[in-house]
Amino acid sequence: MDASLLAPALLDPAELTLPKCKEILARLQQWLEQRFNAGDDIMELVVTRSQHMDQLLTGLWQHFGLAQDPQLALVAVGGYGRGELHPYSDIDLLILYEGDANPAINEHISRFVTLLWDLRLEVGHSVRSVKECIQQGEQDLTIATNLIEARLITGCYHTFAALTHATEPDTFWPSQAFFEAKREEQTQRHLQYQDTNYKLEPDIKNSPGGLRDIQTISWVTRRHFGATTLHEMVSHDFLSQDEYVELLDCQNFLWKLRFALHMAIHKSDNRLLFDRQRAVATALGFAGEGNEPIEQMMKRFYQTVRRVAELNEMLLQLFDEAILGHIAMDVKALTPEFRLRGTLVDAIDPDLFIEQPAAILRLFYQVAAQPQATGIYSTTLRQLRDARRLLPDFLCERADCRQLFMMLMRHRHGCGLALTLMHRYGILAAYLPQWNKIVGQMQFDMFHAYPVDEHTHRLLKNMYRFRKPEAKRSHPLCFDICSRLRKPELLNLAGLFHDIAKGRGGDHSELGAEDALAFCLQHNLDKSDARLVSWLVRQHLLMSVTAQRRDIYDPDVISEFAGLVRDELRLDFLYALTVADICATNDHLWNDWKGSLLRELYFATQKALRRGLENPPDLRLRIRENQRQARQILTQLDTSEEQIKPLWSRFTANYFLRHTPEQIAWHSRHIIAHGNSQRPLVQISQQPGRGGSELFIYCPDSPNLFGRVAAALDQKNLNIHDAQIMTSKDGYALDTFIVLEPDGQPVSGDRLSDLCQRLSEVLIRSAAPRIRIRPPSRRHREFTVTTQVNFLRPRQPTKRTLMELVALDTPGLLARVGNVFSQLKLNLHAAKITTIGERVEDFFSLTNRHNRPLNEQEQALLREKLVEELAQDGKSVIKNTLN
Repeated sequence: MDASLLAPALLDPAELTLPKCKEILARLQQWLEQRFNAGDDIMELVVTRSQHMDQLLTGLWQHFGLAQDPQLALVAVGGYGRGELHPYSDIDLLILYEGDANPAINEHISRFVTLLWDLRLEVGHSVRSVKECIQQGEQDLTIATNLIEARLITGCYHTFAALTHATEPDTFWPSQAFFEAKREEQTQRHLQYQDTNYKLEPDIKNSPGGLRDIQTISWVTRRHFGATTLHEMVSHDFLSQDEYVELLDCQNFLWKLRFALHMAIHKSDNRLLFDRQRAVATALGFAGEGNEPIEQMMKRFYQTVRRVAELNEMLLQLFDEAILGHIAMDVKALTPEFRLRGTLVDAIDPDLFIEQPAAILRLFYQVAAQPQATGIYSTTLRQLRDARRLLPDFLCERADCRQLFMMLMRHRHGCGLALTLMHRYGILAAYLPQWNKIVGQMQFDMFHAYPVDEHTHRLLKNMYRFRKPEAKRSHPLCFDICSRLRKPELLNLAGLFHDIAKGRGGDHSELGAEDALAFCLQHNLDKSDARLVSWLVRQHLLMSVTAQRRDIYDPDVISEFAGLVRDELRLDFLYALTVADICATNDHLWNDWKGSLLRELYFATQKALRRGLENPPDLRLRIRENQRQARQILTQLDTSEEQIKPLWSRFTANYFLRHTPEQIAWHSRHIIAHGNSQRPLVQISQQPGRGGSELFIYCPDSPNLFGRVAAALDQKNLNIHDAQIMTSKDGYALDTFIVLEPDGQPVSGDRLSDLCQRLSEVLIRSAAPRIRIRPPSRRHREFTVTTQVNFLRPRQPTKRTLMELVALDTPGLLARVGNVFSQLKLNLHAAKITTIGERVEDFFSLTNRHNRPLNEQEQALLREKLVEELAQDGKSVIKNTLN
C-alpha cells in the first residue's frame, strides 16, 4: 500500500469523527509495521508517521473550528518538533497565541485535546502565549530546548514567527549558556545510569551513548550554528564524512531498536527489559538457538552506544573550544611525543599512532603517569580512532607493545583511569584478541548486571581501589592484602583473564587458564608467576563456592580447601580476586553476610596452612576452648556454673564445635532465662556479627520445623541464607538461621518484635503456615531452570548425605522443600542457601529416619518427590498468572 493513500488530508475535516480517526491511525500503524518488517528505511518510517500526524492534527484543528482564530498556532515540540515519531512516541504539542487569550476558544481547545486522548495518543500539550513561553523557557532548560526545535504544524504563521524571533540566540539562551547547561544536563543524566552504557536492561534513549546523546549534539549545533541536520557538522569541520556516516549508522540502529520495542509492547517505553528483548531481537531479524538472537542484538547495541559515546565526547570537547573558546593555554610538555593540554593528554604529531602503533600504549602510560590527567584531547582521540581501525593485527603481536602493556600492569595507577580509557576507546580489544571476542558479550541472566567485558573492567577497578586508603573502611582485609603484594600485576592479569573465555563453550575457567598461561609466557613472565596467574583464573570461583555452599565450620571442608590453595600467597591472591569479582557482578550482590563468610574461610584456611595440613586440628581441644570462653562470658553476665552445667550436659559435642563462644553464651543465657516455659524460644540477635540477622529457635523438635519457619519467613519477605539445624540429646531443636532483608541487609530493627511473635505462633501450631503462591516477577518469567537434585559423593565416609538442589527461584521454595523432607521423614541438619539471579543452588545435609545417610533408593525417591513438587508448583504459579 502506498503511504499517501493513508493520508488524513484526503478527507474532509468534517468526516474526522472519533471512529474515523481510529481507523486512520490503525491503518497507519499496520502499514508502518508491515514496512518495518519488510526492511524499509527507518528514517523514512519515523518521518512518515510524523507527517501523517501533521495531516491528522491539521484536519482536527479545522474540525473543531480552531483555524477560525487568526492568532492561534499549533506547534510541534520535542521529538515531534524534529519530525521524528516512533510508533508510540509522545505527541508533544504547544498551542500558541500572541497577546491575550481568547476565552471563547478554550472550549474548542478542550474538545480538540480530549479527542486526542480518546484516540489513545500519548499527548503532552500546553497552551501558552509567546510571552509565557519565553518566561518559562528562561527558567527551564527542557522547555527552552523544546522551543528551540519547535515546528509549525498549522495555524497562524505570524504567531509562530514571533516565537521564533523571541528565541533567537542573541536574546534567549545564548549558545554559550545553552552549551554549558546541556553538557551539565548530560553529565547528570549519565550519573543516573551509573555513568555506564553497559547495563543488561538498558534505556535506549537516556543511557550513556543512547539517542539522547545524539540529540544533545544536534541541539548544541542547532543553537550555535543554526544547523538543522547532523550532516551540517561536516561543513562546519566538526565531523569528517566517515564520522558522520558512523553517527548516522548508530542513530539508525538505535531507531530500529526503539521502533521494534514500541511495536513489541504497544506503548512508549525506552527500556529494553529482559522480557522484551526476545521479541525485539526477532523483529530485528537476529536468529539462532536459545538466547543467541538476544545476545547478538545486545552485542550490537553495546558496540553502537560505545561508538556514540566516543563521538559525543570528542564533539563536546570540540564544541567547548569553538563555543566557549576554551583552548587550554596551560600546555605542558611531557615527552617528545606527548603534552598535557590543561588536564588532557595530547599527541604532538598527528600521524604518530599510524606510524608507530606502540605509541598508542605510550599514550595510556602517560595517562597513568600524570596524576592531573583526566582524559585524552579531542584531536588525539580522533587520531586514536583512525589508527585503531587501520591496525594490521592485534597490538599484543608486537614485542614493543607487550613490554609497554606490562609496564602499565605494573604501574600503581595502570588500572585506574588509563585502563578505563583503554576499555572505553576499544584499545583493550585492539590489544588482545580474546578481549575483542567478549566486547558486549551479554550474560542473559538476573545475576550479572553487565556484559563480560564491562564486568571484568569493574573487577580490575575494584582491585585498583583496594590499594587506596579509603578501602581500609570498606574492605580492610583486601586493603591489607593488596598493600603488601610484591607483584600486584599478577592479580591484575588474573582479573583480566578470569572470564575471558565466556561465550566460547566449555568450561570458561579452564579455557581462560590456558589463555592466561600462554599470555604470561608470551609477555616474558617467569614460569612460576605464569602458573600462579593461570591457577587463579582456573580457581577464581573456588573460594566463593566454598564459602557460600559448603559448611566452612567443618574441619574437613577447611582441610580440603587448604589443600587446593596450598600456600598463603595463593590464599591472599584468591581472596582479593574473589571479593573484587563479587563486587563487580552487580550493584547489590555484595553484602556483610558474604563478607563475613569469606573472611571466616580466609582466616580458618590461613590457620590450617600455618599449622600444617599434616596436623589436623584437635577437635576436643577446640570444644573445650569454646566452652571455656563461653563460660567466661556467661560468668560476666552473672550466670552461675550450677545453671550452666545441667544445660550443657544436654548439648552434643557437635553443638560446641559448630558455634562460636559468643553464640553459645547467647543461646545459653536465653535458654536459662526461658526456664520451663512451654512456649518456643525465638531470639534474633540485635548485633549481627556475621553480616545478617541471626535467628535462634529453641523448642521441642517436631516434624517439618524447617519448612514451617521457612514459610513464615517468606510471608515476612525475608530470605534465609544459612541454616544450622541441631537437636539436643533430649529432643529439643537448637536451630540457627541467618536471615536478610531482600536488599541484603540485616532485619530492620522495627520488625524484630513482630517477627519473633509470628514465629512463636507458627511453632506452637503443628500445621504449617500457608505457603504463598505468588506469580513470578516480570524478570523471572523470562527464565527456565530445570530442577536438578544431585547427591554429592564425599571424599571420606560421612554420617550424612549432602544434597544439591538447583531450581528456579520461586516464592516459598524452601518451605516446599521442607515439606518434602517432612513427608519422607528425613532429618535436616544444615542448609546453605544460595540465590544466583533467577536460580537457586542450595545445599542440604540430610539423614533418614534412622539418622543414617540416605541409600540409593531413598535418594531416588527424594529426587522424584522434589522434582514433582517444584514442577507442580511452577505450573500452578503460571496458571495463577494467566488467570
